[in-house]
Amino acid sequence: MPVAVVSDIHGNLTALDAVIADLERRGVERVLHGGDLALAGGQGAEVIDRIRELGWPGVVGNTDELLWRPQEREAQLERAPKLKTLLDLIFDRYAPATLEQIGPERLAWLERLPSEQRLDGLLVLHASPDDLWRAPMADAGGEELARTYASCGAEVVVYGHIHRPFVRRLDAITIANSGSVGAPYDGDPRASYVLADEGELEVIRVEYDIEREIGLLLRSQYPGRAQIAEMRRRGTYVAPAT
Repeated sequence: MPVAVVSDIHGNLTALDAVIADLERRGVERVLHGGDLALAGGQGAEVIDRIRELGWPGVVGNTDELLWRPQEREAQLERAPKLKTLLDLIFDRYAPATLEQIGPERLAWLERLPSEQRLDGLLVLHASPDDLWRAPMADAGGEELARTYASCGAEVVVYGHIHRPFVRRLDAITIANSGSVGAPYDGDPRASYVLADEGELEVIRVEYDIEREIGLLLRSQYPGRAQIAEMRRRGTYVAPAT
């Protein structure tokens, strides 16, 4: 039976609902999510509620965990001081707004998410084993991918985090990135997920009403909404204003 991996929704309920409709059309009943559900979008609470209603098992992402681990900011700043502007935005503005959106009960649900999910030889992680903040990029070589994931004890590894989908078949393992449902960074604004069926993996792109999503976002009170809206429209990362 096919399995879909749906990740990095980032509060974009419009895109998520389009992906759900696509999965229903394809008859896909087994779905795993890869985390990063709520932060950086106008409907984080609604996204969490939809996934809980559907009963999708999943994993925690870095922008989920930072909601209850503000101390992670200093650790990431030490690792990547050039990201200070982005880290300030995420921790000082996005995190408080997201916490207000979702409330304590949904936060407690996020806190209970595990770091991995396994199903029929497939392993889902948010980023890398034991690291929610670092993962190989889409143009990584086979050696880097194998070094990161070959010891995981899975035939297939699917991760998210980088918002750029791909499928790479190595000698002993297949590694894929599911891309992002809510905020693609590869220049294609369509929602993205990965479908695994009888050993074959495929990146699926789904059209959704981006302008409707942007309208909802701009009418919200979410901080940085104009920047986030531009990312939705372009399908790529837009750096925060300094």
